[in-house]
Amino acid sequence: MIAAMLVLLGGAARAQVTVAIACGAVGVEFALCRDAAQEWAAQTGNRVQLVSTPSGSTERLALYQQLLSAGATDIDVLQIDVVWPGILAPHLLDLAPHIPADIRAQHFPAAIANNTAEDRLVAMPWFTNGGVLYYRRDLLERHGRTVPETWAQMAETALAILAAERAAGNERLLGYVFQGRAYEGLTVNALEWVHSHGGGTIVEADGRISIDNPRAAAALRQAASWIGRIAPRGVLNYAEEDARGVFQTGNAIFMRNWPYAWPLMNAADSPVRGQVGVALLPKGGAEGTHSTTLGGEQLAVSRYSRHPAEAAALVRHLTAAAEQKRRAIAGGFNPTLPALYQDAAVLTANPFFGTLYDSFVNAVARPSGVAGDRYNQVSSQFWNTAHAVLSGEAEAEAALARLARNLQRISRNGRW
Repeated sequence: MIAAMLVLLGGAARAQVTVAIACGAVGVEFALCRDAAQEWAAQTGNRVQLVSTPSGSTERLALYQQLLSAGATDIDVLQIDVVWPGILAPHLLDLAPHIPADIRAQHFPAAIANNTAEDRLVAMPWFTNGGVLYYRRDLLERHGRTVPETWAQMAETALAILAAERAAGNERLLGYVFQGRAYEGLTVNALEWVHSHGGGTIVEADGRISIDNPRAAAALRQAASWIGRIAPRGVLNYAEEDARGVFQTGNAIFMRNWPYAWPLMNAADSPVRGQVGVALLPKGGAEGTHSTTLGGEQLAVSRYSRHPAEAAALVRHLTAAAEQKRRAIAGGFNPTLPALYQDAAVLTANPFFGTLYDSFVNAVARPSGVAGDRYNQVSSQFWNTAHAVLSGEAEAEAALARLARNLQRISRNGRW
């Protein structure tokens, strides 16, 4: 059912079983997974098959759902997004019998809780994530500006620097780039705006639909005001790599992205190497908060795996401290083990891990837990609403009122 198996990694000559894993789609993420899987194969005498899956999260989830609903055995170990455990739980193996309690206790409790569904540990945390603000330190210094504390200050700073730079002939420079395409990435960005203004989390933990409120509307109106002023209209079709491409070529002052971009910004061939700083995402205002949406990836084992014990052992290897440390240093992936945030080598590679630690730990969760298998409907309704406001197709207040009514129907009148 899978179109292509990318790599077959051999262990000892007398291979015991072959474990198929879908982890990482491209670039450093794929390379790190491949190398660690190969290490496990060599240690155990098993083989590992790396399975090609779509790079987009929406498409990958759809593939997983298709395979798992059919009871397919094509994939043993699945890399899953932080919001998928509740959606996929019925098809995932309980890992608790395979991962000792003392090892589970080394991870952030919130990450373990996120991956627990109906008292079953359906996935192990692999890396956590929180959005950060990247900024051109050289440009801020050149124009006598400080790192903005609020979204309003960010926009004002961007406008001032743009005016000065364009007067000097720098016509390609943009003020701010982010993930504005109508997809899960926009849910992440828009939730950060809303929460930073005190506008809630779309659906609260008790099931209350909270998104139709003045602070949420103000947040979306403010974001819409950036389009065509500090952000290009093209941002309405940007995902993570689109934003990074613009910023890393030196054509943006500010960018919202995940920590994975840090080592890429500082690679030997990066045009902005040594010129980039990282800060907390801005607050909604003087009384707002620095809000970042919880992200990250987990590793799960299919209930339909022919080799559940070996698959669980591979998960244990990939999520262990040694591998998480390697991933943090080589790829900028945030560990799910608090101890690694005090590791000198990790902090040397990612200096901002220490500064932004509290932000990562206290990141705002999307309402996947309360929405369960209806989360995809909730998120798509939210990102389409945000996109309509950003593009000028809808007014914030009316759009949020309509969104709340749609969420009420999705929740079956408040009964999630």
